[in-house]
Amino acid sequence: MLVWFKTLNPVWQSFLATIFTWGLTAAGASLVFFFRNVSRKILDTMLGFAAGVMLAASFWSLLAPAIELASALKLPSWLPAAAGFLAGGFFVYVLDKIIPHLHPGFSDSAVEGIKTSWQRSILLVLAITLHNIPEGLAVGVGFAAAAFGGTDSLSAAISLSLGIGLQNIPEGTAVSLPLRRQGMSAAKSFWYGQLSGSVEPLAAVLGASLVLFMRPLLPYALSFAAGAMIFVVVEELIPEAQLGENTDLATLGTLIGFVTMMILDVAMG
Repeated sequence: MLVWFKTLNPVWQSFLATIFTWGLTAAGASLVFFFRNVSRKILDTMLGFAAGVMLAASFWSLLAPAIELASALKLPSWLPAAAGFLAGGFFVYVLDKIIPHLHPGFSDSAVEGIKTSWQRSILLVLAITLHNIPEGLAVGVGFAAAAFGGTDSLSAAISLSLGIGLQNIPEGTAVSLPLRRQGMSAAKSFWYGQLSGSVEPLAAVLGASLVLFMRPLLPYALSFAAGAMIFVVVEELIPEAQLGENTDLATLGTLIGFVTMMILDVAMG
């Protein structure tokens, strides 16, 4: 199976990898078929874990390779990484101000983005969709980098996909369970929960295609994805994990998530 996967174009590799990560979002959402509620302590720990994975992936899988690749452009090694990182953060900041969304655990009065009359369920899906855009881009850029030899191996891109897939599980749960608690059917809650992951294949294909078409963009694209993910972690995931006042558990989950992603990247890369 892996031998066949290696023969594919990076765009197809990115697409299939993010179908997998989307599937794990659906796996997290599927908990609504077994539970109507999950302890806030467990959810906060899971959200902390997701934050830790994204933090580690941002450095080990994206920023560090971007700095290494920058030397080929005959520029200061920090310049593409710094420029791309800030651009990625600003990109998600703009989306955050434009797209209406509501973070799980917050009241209806905390809706962000432009004013809208959309239902709470749609706003919750859009909040997690914002998380998944930079995650999909990261996977796409990672496979394009592997094709150019910009990462240690294809295994590094696969480990990035595994890490993002793991942290997608609590994201799917964070959408579906609140909807279930509000009286929505299990099937409909699941549908909305998994829907948030559908953007990842699109973002991955876009990211891989752009980098393959314009190779000099690679270090900028890697750091762009890192900046976008760090924005999501600091602005959304960590505050959500701390919302239930289980700060120690959320922090412990972050540490475990960081170490898990670091081991995946170093061991497989």
